[in-house]
Parts: sequence; C-alpha cells; structure tokens
Amino acid sequence: MLFKKLSDQQLSGKSVLIRADMNVPIADGIITDDTRIRASLASIRFCLEHGAAVIVMTHLGRPKAGEPKPEDSIEPVARRLGELLQKPVTLLENWQQKAPELAAGTVAMLPNVRLNIGEKQNDAELAKAYARLADIYVNDAFGTAHRAEASTEAVAKAAPVACAGMLLTAELEALSQSLQQPRPPVVAIVAGSKVSTKLTILESLAEKVDILVVGGGIANTFLLAQGYKVGQSLAEPDLIEAAQRIMQKMQQKGGQVPLPTDVVVAKQFAADAPATIKAVADVAEDDMILDIGPQSAKALSELMATAGTIVWNGPVGVFEFDAFAQGTAVLAKAIAQSPAFSIAGGGDTLAAIAKFGVTDDMSYISTGGGAFLEFLEGKTLPAVAALCTRADT
Repeated sequence: MLFKKLSDQQLSGKSVLIRADMNVPIADGIITDDTRIRASLASIRFCLEHGAAVIVMTHLGRPKAGEPKPEDSIEPVARRLGELLQKPVTLLENWQQKAPELAAGTVAMLPNVRLNIGEKQNDAELAKAYARLADIYVNDAFGTAHRAEASTEAVAKAAPVACAGMLLTAELEALSQSLQQPRPPVVAIVAGSKVSTKLTILESLAEKVDILVVGGGIANTFLLAQGYKVGQSLAEPDLIEAAQRIMQKMQQKGGQVPLPTDVVVAKQFAADAPATIKAVADVAEDDMILDIGPQSAKALSELMATAGTIVWNGPVGVFEFDAFAQGTAVLAKAIAQSPAFSIAGGGDTLAAIAKFGVTDDMSYISTGGGAFLEFLEGKTLPAVAALCTRADT
C-alpha cells in the first residue's frame, strides 16, 4: 500500500494537525494508564523538532455529540501531554469560531472530537473545518483506522496534504510484513470465547498461513468438530460445520490446525476452583475446559521455535486465574524466544504479554484492537484507504 509519510514532509514553518488515539482511562480526573499518549509522542516531537506548530485531536470515551459533560473533557490528556513534552499544551475551545494562530514549536489540542456533531457520521463540512486548521494532516491513530469518521477519513480527503504518522506507519509496515510479505512458515494464533466473533478472521487466515492455532472457546468448538466431548465448556455447536470447513481448507493446502491433546479442567469457573489435567478424550460432562494442558503447551512451543512469522490474537486459557494461566504463559514465552517476526494485538493478548513479562521480546505490539482484527480479516481500513488516495496529491 502506498501513502505519504510524515517523515518525508517539509515541516519548517508549517502547521500540522495530528489525529492521535489518546483515548486513555481516567478515574476521578486522573489518567490511570498513559500508554496511548506516550505512543503518540514520536510524531508530535518530530514535528516540533522540525519547526512546525502542532494541533492534536483525539476522541475520549463515548460522549454524546453536542452534549459535553465534565468527564468528556480532554483537559487531563492535554495536561499529561504537556508534562511528557515538557511544554504547555493549549486547549482550543473555540476553534470553529476563531482560527488559532500558533507559533512554531507550540502545541495545542482540540476538545474531544466525539463531541462534534457530524464526527461519527463522517461529515464532510466538519472535515473541511478540521482541514482548515493546518497545512498538513497527519493520521497517527491506528486504533481508529477501521472507522470512517470526520477526523479519520473525510479530513484526509479535504486536507492540503494528508500523511501517516510514525505510529500508524509502523503499524501498517509491521502488519504488512506479517501478512502480506511474511517469512514462512507463518503461524497465526486466534483465541477467544466464540468462533462467531472471529469466524471471518479464521477463514481469511486459513488462506494465508501455514499453521492456524485456535484457543479458548474457539478451540472447544473445533474439538466438538473432531468428535470430542467438551462437557460444560464454552463452545458453539451450531458452528461445527464452519470449524470443519476451516480445518478442511487447511488440510487441503498442507497446513495444520493443531488442537489440544490435553487440557486443564475445573468443575466451576472460579479462580480458586481445583484444576485437573486431562486428556481431551477424558473430559467429563460436568467439566469446564479452562486451559490447554502441558503436553499441548509443549507442542505449541515447538511450533513457535520453527516459525518464520507469528501473528497472535488471544490467550489460550483463562490466564487471569493463575491455576489456568500456564498454557498462555508457556506460549507467550515461546513466542518471545522464537526467532520469528512476531506481532501481537488485542486487549487480552497485551494484558497476557504484560503479565508474563515478555513485552520487550515481541517484534511488534499493535496498539489497535478492532483495526488489528479487521486487518487480519483482510478488510480495507477506511482511514488508511483515504491516505492512499492522497498518495500522489
């Protein structure tokens, strides 16, 4: 895919509008995790270092357009951004009434874009208002790239120049390397509670990868499709045919869908429930499968060691409960030690990576949840497509 990059732009004396994803958790006016703000710093600092004035815009929470409430205020985000940049960040409350005049090297923020009427509807007039604020529009919000909104899609069409920021560029290059130009063999790990929510991802990946690892409730449905009983485990019997179709597709191309041979079960879903290791053929009617067993975890580790590319979305067990975390822990450490290019995405996956201390050992960690999944599905991301249409203008 071809698009303009921020790193290639002439910025001295220019004004730059950056769409970031600083949708951070806030409790009682205090930011509890500033990871997304920190992830946006590279593009902002690049612009400042090259003599530009910067205006940042982001969404925050799920406010109702036109009805601002105190908890919708961007002020805590602007304050924290200022602390990280070690310079004041001005809030532009009346930006639509009076065009801001910013000196080179200064930073300002627009109020929460989700409060703007027409933002969610991708309104062209609102997008033109955004575009008039700056000489260059930069999309650096991969987390919202799958949404066609005024601050992500329409503004890219209206701006004098539209390009991808440092974070968005890194995301797209990492995803392209893992799925469009991968080093074989390619392993994809897709886990979660339901096949139905990730069916299109599984079907798409089955055409692209050499090994498709399924985990969690998804694996239980695949076990049903192989004739195994899963007791009281989370599964979707109505999607057995879909699971069989995916396994058949992988088999026809010489690929693998390695299913667990042993599992960790309990009689109830609880952190203190007694855990028992069983062969998959021995799962009882009142058992719940909550993790893969040590034999299955060892087999997955061996696959990771020989992989060329690994794409990971979803833990293979209830890793939040220590008694059922071992399978995901073994997998995480195997991916970390693998020579493969590894990319991981999704909230639960990132939480697992952090819990098992392998964050720094992943080749790339995606900041996007929905956008990451839609890219895996092979869908076009509207915000990225808009940048691609401006590649030559």
